[in-house]
Amino acid sequence: MDQRVSLITLGVADLERSLRFYERLGWRRHADSVDGEVAFFDVGGMVVALWGREKLAADSAVSDGGGWGGVTLAHNVRTPREVDSILADAVAAGATLGRSGAPTPWGGYSGVFVDPDGHPWEVAVNPGWPLDADGRPQLA
Repeated sequence: MDQRVSLITLGVADLERSLRFYERLGWRRHADSVDGEVAFFDVGGMVVALWGREKLAADSAVSDGGGWGGVTLAHNVRTPREVDSILADAVAAGATLGRSGAPTPWGGYSGVFVDPDGHPWEVAVNPGWPLDADGRPQLA
């Protein structure tokens, strides 16, 4: 197996609500999306999908306990100002602020928002992982 991730699918309770949330953040739905069924977003070399939580659990052969699934997504940026701006935009779009932007013990700056379905997103500046021109982190 190659060391890469191709697709992350987020299980959502209400596809239209979640779609509106991500579109308010500036994400653009891909043409392969199927109205009322699944939404796809091209996120630069991989895909994020929104799909009904029950359908995703059945397809993934797991039991859905309804809580946090032990995964946090992250979005790295270049400056603390970007962290704070994205957190504010997410809250304005319907997210809950999990943690305000602040300096971290590892020398960065980060905060967390939680989307309408409970998926946490860390927004961070990591000085050990500079971003290339396309915004992809470069591991030292």
